[in-house]
Amino acid sequence: MADQPADDLKTVVLNDKHVALGGRMVPFSGYSLPVQYPAGIIAEHKWTREHAGLFDVSHMGPSFLVLDDKSGNGEADHAAVAEVVEPLICGDIKGLKPGQIRYTLLLNDQGGTYDDLMVARPAAAGWGGALYIVVNAGTKEADFQRIAAAALGRATLNRSDHCALLALQGPEAAAVIDAIVPAAAELGFMHYASFDWRDTKLVISRSGYTGEDGFEILVDPEHAAAFWDTLLADNRVKPIGLGARDSLRLEAGLPLYGHDLDETISPVEAGLNFAISKRRREAADFPGAQRILAELGGVLERVRIGLTVEGAPAREGAAILDQYGAEIGVVTSGGFAPTLSRAIAIGFVPPDHAAPGTKLQVLVRGKTQAAEAVATPFVPHRYVRKASK
Repeated sequence: MADQPADDLKTVVLNDKHVALGGRMVPFSGYSLPVQYPAGIIAEHKWTREHAGLFDVSHMGPSFLVLDDKSGNGEADHAAVAEVVEPLICGDIKGLKPGQIRYTLLLNDQGGTYDDLMVARPAAAGWGGALYIVVNAGTKEADFQRIAAAALGRATLNRSDHCALLALQGPEAAAVIDAIVPAAAELGFMHYASFDWRDTKLVISRSGYTGEDGFEILVDPEHAAAFWDTLLADNRVKPIGLGARDSLRLEAGLPLYGHDLDETISPVEAGLNFAISKRRREAADFPGAQRILAELGGVLERVRIGLTVEGAPAREGAAILDQYGAEIGVVTSGGFAPTLSRAIAIGFVPPDHAAPGTKLQVLVRGKTQAAEAVATPFVPHRYVRKASK
């Protein structure tokens, strides 16, 4: 967690709720956020794996990009708003079906990553020509500037980061949502829609950052506290802080921007080939296409791998060594995995050292520890997908 003067920190809508629950507040991406509650990180991690954890991720960057002049033809308007963002990313947004979400990457001209983000097409017919976009907290100001600049004269970016964005994650999350907003429980993974709740609209997606089934809910500031309280009134739900959010995403093998992704790392190096849509590959019409297509063809110097580590956790910045002690790479995320009761890490090495089962070493506090390259995720994902209609 980066140090930042307390006076400079922003607070989320539900700040007082976290303080009242005993949340230990820390600086993170310019906000004061709970890293844990009194139960502690390991207990919160295990609760999410077994029941339903409630995370406040209001520091993220939800927004809506809306076409300025709509034709009234839903398909044509969707194609027009997709054309605004596609030059910035590697995903096929034109091909999204109503209600579908796509994970993609905002790229620079060298093929490095400015951010990873979610872009979604609204399900409602009256929302043709709009996209729901969620970017990362630490990069959102720059992301929003890039998107707004690309949209100038064609579409308007409406920020919604004054709202509450809550993530309900875990195997009991769907049952909890079903009791409050029954129709939302019918969503499939990477789909979203708007739902009535009391006298407001909730924007709910079936997605998350833990590897578990779950939902992310955007709720206006006036109803945020009531919705938070409603979720916590269910005894299957407990509040979970940033600490467990990080250990859960690490077990799920999910990259964290600023650590496992940055402006030098391409989608291919990061093992995110799936995010480079087929149509975009064939057209070679995305930033950094020359480098990225060459990497897809095998011209690659480093790749992201998973590691199991013997002994103490290898944290970010720890050197990765081959079995003979030569330094070949670096750890970008690492920690203790409560589900596995062992240390794990993510890092980058040359492709010829990336095969699962490759014996490696890590340097922790000046001492070498045995490590092994493994396939990710470390803990299997439990997303719930629905059959296509």
